[in-house]
Amino acid sequence: MTADVGRDTVAVLVGQGSGRISTNGASGRNIFELTIAADGAVISDGSLECVDAEVAVCLVRGPAGAEVVGEVLVRRSGAWTRAQVPYVSTAGHLGLHDADGDGVADVVAVQRACEPGVDCARRFAQVFSLVGPKIDLGCTTPVPDQTHLPGWPTVQPSITQLHPCDQ
Repeated sequence: MTADVGRDTVAVLVGQGSGRISTNGASGRNIFELTIAADGAVISDGSLECVDAEVAVCLVRGPAGAEVVGEVLVRRSGAWTRAQVPYVSTAGHLGLHDADGDGVADVVAVQRACEPGVDCARRFAQVFSLVGPKIDLGCTTPVPDQTHLPGWPTVQPSITQLHPCDQ
């Protein structure tokens, strides 16, 4: 699978338990190991999501057991680098959305709001900034069902809907 990101093409190549992400174009040619594939994530046609901007972001994600795991590449000043990995969703949704309005896509991970070892329908969105280290921007208030999350099914909380995650 591939995505055009400005004048670059980002491609995800997977095999038996391994994979790579390659970038090619104005930023030069780069190849990164796809660490989530080695950890058991199932990569499919819908696994790549990119947002082109001054700081471009690409997320590769896939289910791994009961979680969805992902890793991110960021293009700043014409160079692609890997963001800290992995990003994990315990409730099946991992995506990109600029929640804080800074022009850089953030990682949105939907999490179960249950006691450890218990499955329930309560969910919340956790948002991570890609500016600087893996910064937790905050979490939405837990809702009784994932369909109540902002923007469902493409969860898109605003910064005003986030509060510290240590509820």
